[in-house]
Amino acid sequence: MFLLLSGDMMSALSSLLASGRHILRDRSGNFAMMTAILMPVLIGAAGLAVDITNAALSQQQLQEASDAAALATASALADGKITTANAQDFAKDFLAGEMANFLDSTAAAAMKDGITVNAQQTTSGKSTLYNVSVSSTYALQLSGLASVLGYKTTNVGASSSAQGGSGPDQNAHNALSMILALDESGSMAYNTDTVASQKCIKYNSSGTKCKEYDTTYVKKIAALKTAAGALFDALDNADPTGDLVRTGAVSYTHVVKGQTSPTMAWGTTAARKYVNDMPANPQGGTDATGAMTIADTAVKKAPDGGDAEAAAQAAKNNTNVERYIVLMSDGEMTGNSNQWNSALDQTVRQKCATAKTDGITIFTVAFMAPDKGKSLLQYCASSPANYYEPNTMEGLVKDFESIAQAATKTTTRLTN
Repeated sequence: MFLLLSGDMMSALSSLLASGRHILRDRSGNFAMMTAILMPVLIGAAGLAVDITNAALSQQQLQEASDAAALATASALADGKITTANAQDFAKDFLAGEMANFLDSTAAAAMKDGITVNAQQTTSGKSTLYNVSVSSTYALQLSGLASVLGYKTTNVGASSSAQGGSGPDQNAHNALSMILALDESGSMAYNTDTVASQKCIKYNSSGTKCKEYDTTYVKKIAALKTAAGALFDALDNADPTGDLVRTGAVSYTHVVKGQTSPTMAWGTTAARKYVNDMPANPQGGTDATGAMTIADTAVKKAPDGGDAEAAAQAAKNNTNVERYIVLMSDGEMTGNSNQWNSALDQTVRQKCATAKTDGITIFTVAFMAPDKGKSLLQYCASSPANYYEPNTMEGLVKDFESIAQAATKTTTRLTN
């Protein structure tokens, strides 16, 4: 981080202030003459002070933009969205775009000429590491008061470096163990607003225009299967060799309905099959207690590192393993009834708290859920960013994809 202010500017400011103090001590002239002489000095000093403050603020803005550009470029490289060949253009566009919040469009575009980008890729085993450095500088226009002293512009500069990677050896796409705890209660048989099919059952008199349709809507359970499939697809894309991801699934009504066997397995095949085999017309109440107990046991971290998931991951040389539960519900905790049960709600909250203590990150999805259901899942989520509240099938699919992306995110960090 640096601010390219001229030393002469600082000297000029000191000289102006010293002159002002000297005149104030000199009592030989009259007050009017002293004021006439002193006023331009003080105004000039104030002008320089404003310019220095503006330059410091501009440097901070540029530093933050440079940091963001370096991180974004390293992340995009690690995620395969860009290559080292176009990393320079990506970083320049990103930084200029960030600075467009503070500069006019012409100045923001012009500053690209002052941006230097270096992106390097190194590969070791299954891992690829990307190091990105971004340096930038531009000429900040000074005020008219400073220009009177001969200073039209001052250079503001910043430099940043970031690192990102992919593969188990660089803690990039981290190994993960994820289990889905999914609601298959009776309300999951309800319709969404998404049309599955539409058939005309009544035409106008000429038979050329349909006046009435028989419409079939996608059920919630079908929407869930599609969304889970999108999540599994994203996990497979992040782990094409099957060396990083272990998954499982458990479903519940007012009791546990079933789970993958064994609970956790490499890849997504077993969990995907379990979800696809869930009933098309589910029945029953809602109680996630048992499902959360199974999920916690499946992926929790043992204090001594001797848990089953750690051992399974270690067999593939994965030492940095993230643990996840995806808890999804479309309702509130009712047990085997149609009334919210505060005791059951509290029990599920306790299970969520325990899972967090066990080193598990919890994502929650309240799919077209009532307020009490939303409140529970907001509490269970490990952070507000881990809570999702879709109201459509399309939103559910998007949110499940976002969960997969968050879980398989590339570790990207500033190194400067």
